[in-house]
Amino acid sequence: MANTKSIGVAFLDQDIIGAQYLLADEQLGYTAAAQGTVTQATDKSTAVTLNKPAGRITMNNASLTTATNATFTLNNSFISANDTVVLTISGGQATAGSYNVFANGLAAGSVSISLRNISGGTLSEAVVINFAIIHCV
Repeated sequence: MANTKSIGVAFLDQDIIGAQYLLADEQLGYTAAAQGTVTQATDKSTAVTLNKPAGRITMNNASLTTATNATFTLNNSFISANDTVVLTISGGQATAGSYNVFANGLAAGSVSISLRNISGGTLSEAVVINFAIIHCV
């Protein structure tokens, strides 16, 4: 495909498949259109579906005792078995330093996510998890 729409130093529709390097001076990420939000309906182990390459998952505010994991599935058609899913607890949405979040299983179309309460007490917060998929072909 020929580059047709200049955006200053590059082209908006450039084909970067096979490029050895992709560098940015400031930001590299997803547009607003590539992001979405979803909220758990029932409890912290309820699966959610969001078919976007990045977004925010608002967990249910059910209680989670200390030293306990709550595990749920994010169903997402953008995920392949070779991808990496980056997870972060959103600032200001949960008691700081009270949780760990990690992906513990990946398959085409889904990732298993665990939230662990490390606070020393029971918490009942609607924790917001940011995610982004790094796609590997």
